[in-house]
Amino acid sequence: MSLVELIAQADERGLAASGLACLDRCVPVLGGDDDLLRPLWTRLAECGDWGGPLAEARAALDGGPGERARRGAVQDGAQGGAASGGAASGEAAALARRMLEAVPTAYAGPEVREWADACSVAALQVHRLLDTAPPGGGRSVTARREGRTDGMTPLVAAELRRQIRILELLGNKGAGPAGGLRQALDVSMEGRRVLRAVVSRRARGRADGAGGG
Repeated sequence: MSLVELIAQADERGLAASGLACLDRCVPVLGGDDDLLRPLWTRLAECGDWGGPLAEARAALDGGPGERARRGAVQDGAQGGAASGGAASGEAAALARRMLEAVPTAYAGPEVREWADACSVAALQVHRLLDTAPPGGGRSVTARREGRTDGMTPLVAAELRRQIRILELLGNKGAGPAGGLRQALDVSMEGRRVLRAVVSRRARGRADGAGGG
């Protein structure tokens, strides 16, 4: 089943967790720490209101290290261009920031489906921007989500697999709501570690390039 089909079949709680997982994996491009969104996961597991933790997560980035990292990446892109990787990093940070800004204050209603779908697209775009491998197959993110997966670059392929796996876990009624969320969080944590390593390598590469200049 394609990613688009899985999203179409997901319930509101599954959609909220899917969107949150996409955002969680992209936290490294915002300079946020690994626990930034943990309170939202907790509230989702408890079926509680996540408006408060959401405001705290946004405040933690506004004007803090995460926001400075995002602005620095954008500035690097303006000064260094795509050849240095700064432009791609800046665009990836902007995508992740928009994902955070668009989180609905309540994880119910049509807004959640729209947000989860947008997060799926944005997360794949972030991974495509940060992948060091040459683009393969010339297909769009939309095509990948619809099941046309030939020639994908490694980072994008891994992100697509994670999105599909998380929706499958959340749709497995036998695991129970809490069990599905725990497993989804584990999958997302693995992806976040991978992306954090990619972000660190790109930052070192830009620093080495600046030093060599």
